[in-house]
Amino acid sequence: MALYAIGDLHLSLTANKSMEVFGPAWENYHARIEEGLSVLTEDDTLILAGDTSWGIDLPEAEADFRFLDRFPGKKYLIKGNHDYWWTTAAKFRAFCTEKGFTTLEVLHNNCAFYGDYALCGTRGWFMEEDAHNVKVLNREVMRLETSLKAAGEKPILCFLHYPPLYQGYQCPEILAMLEKYHVERCCYGHLHGPTIRRRMEGQQGETVFSLISADYLGFTPKKICD
Repeated sequence: MALYAIGDLHLSLTANKSMEVFGPAWENYHARIEEGLSVLTEDDTLILAGDTSWGIDLPEAEADFRFLDRFPGKKYLIKGNHDYWWTTAAKFRAFCTEKGFTTLEVLHNNCAFYGDYALCGTRGWFMEEDAHNVKVLNREVMRLETSLKAAGEKPILCFLHYPPLYQGYQCPEILAMLEKYHVERCCYGHLHGPTIRRRMEGQQGETVFSLISADYLGFTPKKICD
């Protein structure tokens, strides 16, 4: 029994948007993801921290979800900036029921539980994305707090798509929420290629930060805890 996390799989089994155009780091990445996810067992849980599929809607993303559902264990999906297929939790559940997918759920305005831990998360906020749109920022902060509140008294592991901090940048509003709710660990994705150099990991205040974008992890999910 283990909890794993990975972000930015960018699956494109139907959509014609292979990440291999971005160079050797992404060469043969679908096969490498398949090999990496082979570590999962029925008792495991996997957090997918955004940018899971390039599908522009649920039908186009179906092959990607079918690929993921083949692997054992529970999987929770967080919204990324390229998850154009994203819909309401109710519509996603109905879609999964229709297609016979049994291992996939969205983590959005809620939290899940793993052992003694609460698993919380949302897309987050990024200075390069609608940088002056206060409304979008406030909405993400509210979603994060809704998730964190749902944890109750359990220790919290938080998963974001956007990094709340990296070299030269911080999102004070998101970091304040992590501090307010005493988040033990925060994992984030989104950073690829040269921007990986700007990651910040390790202890910052009460929280340990980790980058979990797929190319950084070599397409093998990071084990968070047993």
